[in-house]
Amino acid sequence: MKTWKVLATEDVQADLDNFVYYLLVEKLNEQAAAALLNDYDDTIEELKNVAGSLKDLQDPDLQEYKKIRLRYHNYFLLYRLDGNVAVVERMFHDLQDLDKALK
Repeated sequence: MKTWKVLATEDVQADLDNFVYYLLVEKLNEQAAAALLNDYDDTIEELKNVAGSLKDLQDPDLQEYKKIRLRYHNYFLLYRLDGNVAVVERMFHDLQDLDKALK
């Protein structure tokens, strides 16, 4: 089985920080924030094994990208392949409008 190197960009780190901030400051839920961080870390680890096997997005403007869902939360990571590297670009909540968020 091929193992991929995973690179998280500053943009995805900022997205994660914003979601965690929301849970900590707005919702006052430290447990939820910690659980999201753990789920993110687990998803990054999973991506090392499955990055090449997931389907490209169907949107013509985003077809270079793939997405992987977090296992226990309603979020997904948007990534692209560059050689043997899975470059994680952004993180979104399922309720976000993807087109609007990317513009």
